[in-house]
Parts: sequence; structure tokens; C-alpha cells
Amino acid sequence: MLAAANRKSAMNILVLGGTRFIGPEVVRQLLRQGHDVTVFHRGQTDDDRVASARRLLGDRQNLKSFRAEFRKLRPDAVLDMLPMNAGDAETVLDTFNGLTDRLVAISSIDVYLAYGRLWNTEPGPPVPTPLTEGSRLRATDQPHGQKYDKIGMERTFCERAGMPATVLRLPMVYGRNDPQHRLYFYLKRMDDRRPAILLDENRAGWKWIHGYVDDVAAAICLALTSEAASGKTYNVGEQPSLTEAEWIRGIARCAGWSGEIIAMPKDALPEHLREDYNFGQNMDADTTKIRNELGYRETVSREEALIRTVEWERAHPPDKIDPADYDYGAEDAALDEFRMHRTK
Repeated sequence: MLAAANRKSAMNILVLGGTRFIGPEVVRQLLRQGHDVTVFHRGQTDDDRVASARRLLGDRQNLKSFRAEFRKLRPDAVLDMLPMNAGDAETVLDTFNGLTDRLVAISSIDVYLAYGRLWNTEPGPPVPTPLTEGSRLRATDQPHGQKYDKIGMERTFCERAGMPATVLRLPMVYGRNDPQHRLYFYLKRMDDRRPAILLDENRAGWKWIHGYVDDVAAAICLALTSEAASGKTYNVGEQPSLTEAEWIRGIARCAGWSGEIIAMPKDALPEHLREDYNFGQNMDADTTKIRNELGYRETVSREEALIRTVEWERAHPPDKIDPADYDYGAEDAALDEFRMHRTK
């Protein structure tokens, strides 16, 4: 890989968070590479992949009070898995100023203006894609509320003098322990032997960049251990991005489902399948920069990633399933109506 010469060995790495979804896989890979890893977390969740890492229990709301313990650790790099806003970034910077040479902060591609266009919170025509690290960011507030402000977080990390941070803009991540069960909405229909999956015709051709959890973790490890990453921002995710219809077909192949994917106008869909997003705005992103500068490559094929995820989703369905999301009677009626009008 291109960044191999710039990568340190046997680093001392501190991970803030890292016990839920992506973090445990990052810790596992770092340990496997021979690094010393300490996980700072609240002790509310755990994972066998972090069992051999050192633990430091605490809440990031009181991060500064642990500065003496962090000084003893002398981390070569600090990974913040869940900085939510500018305040979180300020706390991390104040805590680790003079204690480490490298910070890596996890962000999301939802910082881009395109995300606002998708949610109809930013006026204007669709933004051209694939999105690059230089694409315009949102100007309005985050659709999910003030507490979640990745743009403010990024700016704080990147503009603070003396501690250049690496920012990784993650895709829609899927795989083991996915708290959002991103495959399940379609997989349940396949396992329920539905003859067809109904889809808004605009969503059928819509793109959103995905990333398998193991591969996303590998990108994070590269950013932590490659000196070339210091002060840089990178998009992360699979290439090429699939349309929603292609994504569903990929799941279907791995799930053994041979039904139809029926794209129809939004107003022909049953109410529970109608969404108010602007599917004319794609969310695919260019990941050339991290591939060229750090030598990033996926280690798991997309098909294998989907096979593993299907297996996990089947073994670990969501704790709560809303029956209204799976109103098959309404879907059958809508499909019959659509086919009747199509044959007239």
C-alpha cells in the first residue's frame, strides 16, 4: 500500500467509545496489527472483540477530569468514535492538547449539501455526484436536531491550530451489530416469501454509498496509523455505489430470494411505503482520495459482506418490529391496482 512507509508499528492508541457497532471491529483490527489499545467507555456495553484491550471507565461528559490518566497512557493517537458537535470536539481538543500527536474523528457524509437537498431542507437543484471531499457542505441546521452537528464538529477539529485532526466521513455502514438493521426491512419480506418488493420508482434509481463494517474499520485503522493522514479529510465507502434496486437485488441473491422488485409511482404505493425524500438527489461519494493517499482497499467482497450480514440479521432480528411497516395486505392491494392499470 502507498502509505506503508508512513505507518507506525506498535502504537499506543486510545479509543473514545468503541464498544457498540464499528468500534469493536476497529479495536480488533488494531490489536491484531500489534498495537496497544485502551478503550475509554461508560461500561454499559461490551463486545468480545475488545476483551483483550485495556479499559478505562468514564463518561465523555467528564473527559477533562481524566486528563491525568490519559497523560500516563501517553497515546500516540486518539480515536473519537462519536463526536456529536462542536462542543464535543472542543472538549477532546482541550483534554488532549499536548498529550498526543494525532486525533482521528468520525464524521458522516450527511455533512454535504446533498444531504440537505435529499431531506428538502436546503433549496436548490440536485448536487452533482459522486461527492468529493471538496463538495459543498450544508448551510442549514442538521435535520436531526441541534445536538447532532457534524459540520460544527468537523470545523472545530480542523481549524484548531497545533492539533491537526483526521476526519473520516463514513457511508451507510452495515454488518454485524448494526443497531439500525439496515438490511432487515427488505430481508424480512424476502424471508416471509413475499412475491414482490414494492419501491418508489424514484428511489429505485437512487444511490447512497454503503460500507461493510469490517472495511470501514480498516479505513479507520489506516487513518490512525498512517502519518500521511494527519490533518486530512476522507470519504469512506464501497465503489461503485449501487442504486437502491441494485442494493435490493444484491441482498436477494445472498438471501436466496427470487421475487420481483416492482418500481411504481409514489402515489400508487401504500401509505407505509411512501417517503418524502427528494430521491432526485443521490448520495454517492468518491473515495479515490483515501485509496490513493493511504492505499485503502476493501478486504471483504461486497457479496461476502452481504452474505455475512444476512446471516447476522436472521440470527439477531430487531427487538421491536412495527407491524405497520409490514402491511402485506395493503402492499398486495397496491400491486394488484398497479398491474390492473398497467395492462389497460
